[in-house]
Amino acid sequence: MAKRLLSGMQPTGMLHLGNLEGALRNWVRLQDSYDSYFCIVDWHALTTVAEDPSNLKSLVREVALDFLAAGLDPAKCAIFVQSHVKQHAELHLLLSMITPLPWLERVPTYKEKRENLNIESASYGLLGYPVLQAADIMVYKAEAVPVGRDQLPHLELTREITRRFNFLFGPVFPECEALLTEAAVMPGTDGRKMSKSYGNAIYISDSADETAKKLKTMFTDPAKLRRGDPGHPEVCPVFALQQLYNKGETPWIEENCRSGALGCVDCKKKLTEALNENLAPIRERRQVFASDPALVEKALEQGAAKARETAEETMKEVRAAMKLG
Repeated sequence: MAKRLLSGMQPTGMLHLGNLEGALRNWVRLQDSYDSYFCIVDWHALTTVAEDPSNLKSLVREVALDFLAAGLDPAKCAIFVQSHVKQHAELHLLLSMITPLPWLERVPTYKEKRENLNIESASYGLLGYPVLQAADIMVYKAEAVPVGRDQLPHLELTREITRRFNFLFGPVFPECEALLTEAAVMPGTDGRKMSKSYGNAIYISDSADETAKKLKTMFTDPAKLRRGDPGHPEVCPVFALQQLYNKGETPWIEENCRSGALGCVDCKKKLTEALNENLAPIRERRQVFASDPALVEKALEQGAAKARETAEETMKEVRAAMKLG
C-alpha cells in the first residue's frame, strides 16, 4: 500500500511562480506514488485575515484553480478545503490539551510573524497555528510531508506532539517524515524573493501579455547599463529565471552576457518566450476549469468526501484511545 502524504497552502493571495516551482510541480510528481491529500488551508489563513476575510472565498477558488491547472488530478489525489473537513478542528482541540505552551512559544515563525506583521497582541490562533498544522497531518496519519527547510521546525513539533499523544494514550499515530523540497529562491521582478506582499510576483493566473509586461520591467545586473557592457549573470534575477525556464540556451546567454554581446532587452525577450511556452499548458488547463465552475466544485467535493472518510476513521481511534464518547 502506498504511503500517505499531506500538504497544503494558504489562500492568502494568488499563487505565483515561487509556489509553482517550490511546491506544486513537486506535488504533481508525488501524486503518482503516494496516497496524496492536498489541502487549501483556509482556517490557517484566518490567523492573518480574520478581521477582514471578505476575499477568502474567492481566493480559495483561485487557489483551487491553480492546483488543478498545475496538474493535480482529482482521480489521483484528494484536493479539498480545510474547513470542509471538521475533523481537523476536533483533533486540533484535543491536541491543544496536551501541547505545552513553551513548545509553541519557541517556534521561530511565531516570533517572525508577530514582528513582520506588527502584531502587538497575538491571538491564540497565531500561537496555536502549529497545533492545527499538526492536526492537519495527523488526522490523515500522513507518513510523508513535502516541505521546505523553513517548515522543518513546524514538522518537528508535529513529531513531538505525536510522540506525546502516543505516550499518553497509545500508539495511534505514525511519526511523519519530511520530504525535503529543494528549490532555489525565486526572484521577483524587483530582484527580491518573489512574494505576494512585495508586489513583485508573476502569478500562475497571469496571461502571456501580463507576464511579458512584468518581465519587461524586471531588474537586471545594475552594472550593465547598455548593450556592450560586460554583464555579471550571477547577480542578475533575469538570468536566474533563464536557468529555470530556458536551460537549453543558458550557456549561450551567459557567455554573450559576460562579453556584452547580449543586451538586457534581448535577454528579457528570450526569457519571455521561454517562460510563456513553459506556462502555456498550465494556462490552458486553468482556462478549462475557470470556464466551468462546476468542475472545480466537483473536484473539491470529491476530495473533501475522501478526506472526511479517512479523517473520521482516525478520529474514531482517537476518541477510543482518549476514552471519549
